[in-house]
Amino acid sequence: MKNSFKLFSTASSKRVLALAVVVGTAMITTTALAATPSWVATWWASPQPVWGSGFPLSTNIPTELHDQTVRQVARISLGGERFRIVLSNTHGSQPLTVGKATLALAQSNSAIAADSLRTVTFGGQEAATILPGALLLSDPVALRIPALTQATVSFYVPKATPMRTFHWDGRQTGWIVPGDQTTALALKVTDESVHSTTARPLLVGVQVETEQAARTVVLLGDSITDGNAASLDKDSRWPDFLATRLAPQGVSVINAGISGARLLSDGMGVNALARLERDVLAQPGVQSVIVMIGINDIAWPGTIFAPQSPRPTLEALTAGYRQLAEQVHARGLRVIGATLTPFEGALPGTPMDNYYQPDKDALRQQVNNWIRHSGTFDAVIDFDAVLRDPEHPARLTARFDSGDRLHPGDEGNRAMAEAVDLKMLFPGNNSLLTLAH
Repeated sequence: MKNSFKLFSTASSKRVLALAVVVGTAMITTTALAATPSWVATWWASPQPVWGSGFPLSTNIPTELHDQTVRQVARISLGGERFRIVLSNTHGSQPLTVGKATLALAQSNSAIAADSLRTVTFGGQEAATILPGALLLSDPVALRIPALTQATVSFYVPKATPMRTFHWDGRQTGWIVPGDQTTALALKVTDESVHSTTARPLLVGVQVETEQAARTVVLLGDSITDGNAASLDKDSRWPDFLATRLAPQGVSVINAGISGARLLSDGMGVNALARLERDVLAQPGVQSVIVMIGINDIAWPGTIFAPQSPRPTLEALTAGYRQLAEQVHARGLRVIGATLTPFEGALPGTPMDNYYQPDKDALRQQVNNWIRHSGTFDAVIDFDAVLRDPEHPARLTARFDSGDRLHPGDEGNRAMAEAVDLKMLFPGNNSLLTLAH
């Protein structure tokens, strides 16, 4: 018995020691992970394929870049000390060479703050190649940029490069100038060789390093989320106003809206399910997704954008929403649905004045009823109720209307952002409860 006890004690001791080593290692690993900085998406502009000359809208960019610098301004949501930029050749068919890139704090117009200018490298090199269909992530850049601050990204394209990837509706003036002017403190924007544009060639993202794991909210939508009628250069889209609410809480907001986007069909961008992985699920730090898309699926058919396309059924639309929600849930993320806003009389005096039809609005209301009551989403934001005219519910309230009877203006965008109950984004997070409605 004495020997048996001795054997048992020795074996038990070994097991306890082994367990202690495992637990100790786990504690060390957990501590190390907790102390490891995290990269979080803090700005995004969803890449779109450049359309051909037969499309009703101009691209507002040259057909190719050659020995030119592109300078763009982006207001980040969450600030920090180190950043990375993301360039895209998502829709390109050939490799794309970037000769040089810089990051700086923006001043007025194209000017940058001299003491903030930093060279951006890729794998330690100034030049890099973006393969067809790929994204290019830069090395970390040490530069302090406070939250809700405009940053300027400039990059030089030395070789003749057809433009295949861009973001059409940037709501921010950018410039395309001759030669390598990535380090210029200001551009001569009055020069005839300068091309100013509100489109965004190649630049799609900015990421920030945070000391603690931060959270990102992604807004997946169409032109209303993209900010089509928001004031130019004023950062007054509804995602911008939501970022103003969330940045003080250490939460970033990225805008995955595309003007003309649809849930089920390609158009001014690929369909929502096709871009879900890149624009939403792959974003570092994402925890919640707000989905507001579908009005173009309903209203495009029969217009100059889709003259022969049949209108989708309610069943097809709801199946698309369910599939989207299931894929988001499969990643352990929250998905919040948003109702589609009124659009009676949309786009008057334009070739798109048949965008609205009574039967289209009837389908919109059916979709909204389903969004509110299906239980598909973790929560619902009723933007229809926020923006509609109480006396005429099929129309936007005048003070929220940009004037085109489809897109909210700046005050409408502010009202949308203020209607988001922050508790629904991260339930149980006490730090957000004081800001929630």
